[in-house]
Amino acid sequence: GPFPAVVLLHGCGGLGSRYRTIAGQLTAKGYIVLAVDSFATRGIRQACDNTMPDRRADALGALVYLSKLPNVAADRVAMVGYSQGGIVGLQVASMQPQDIFDIPPSLHYRAAVDFYPLCRMSSDTFTVPSLILIGSVDDWTPAKDCERLVARHKGALVKLIIYPGAAHGFDNPANGDGKREYGHLSKYDSDAAEKSAAEVDAFLRATLGKN
Repeated sequence: GPFPAVVLLHGCGGLGSRYRTIAGQLTAKGYIVLAVDSFATRGIRQACDNTMPDRRADALGALVYLSKLPNVAADRVAMVGYSQGGIVGLQVASMQPQDIFDIPPSLHYRAAVDFYPLCRMSSDTFTVPSLILIGSVDDWTPAKDCERLVARHKGALVKLIIYPGAAHGFDNPANGDGKREYGHLSKYDSDAAEKSAAEVDAFLRATLGKN
């Protein structure tokens, strides 16, 4: 080291075993990974049909923690969020000022990757380059909201990729041929999953540098 790092931000179902697999894939590419559990200490089992807690401080606290580790390159840290975690990623990447949090002024994320986030919960001005990956038939977090955000956003680069025919959770094999969760469809799409993995790899290399 020091190595670039990735902070994983889970979805509304909590920090399940899936994130261990994702972390393994990222560490194999040379990243240090910190998966943040935003629910355990709050006594929350899930926040899919409950109020979403304010998780921005969790993401920023993870950045501060990583910056103090000698084997982490503090200026090469990215967020990768899924669904609700993607919302958090968008909020941290777009909301300024952050002086309500105890963050050194020189410390900031280098990039954010947001899988199928609810884009209407983001502000319009971005300070962190962001990659949004979403399915065209997502009935939980509509792609149209993300198209509107990208059209009106200011500041740092925001790249949007929409996968035709893909639903929510398209990259999660556990969703199989489709299942209804909290009134919404989640479905695995192998083609979208493969393409999104390549996009994430390229985006992290471009923003964090080669390992």
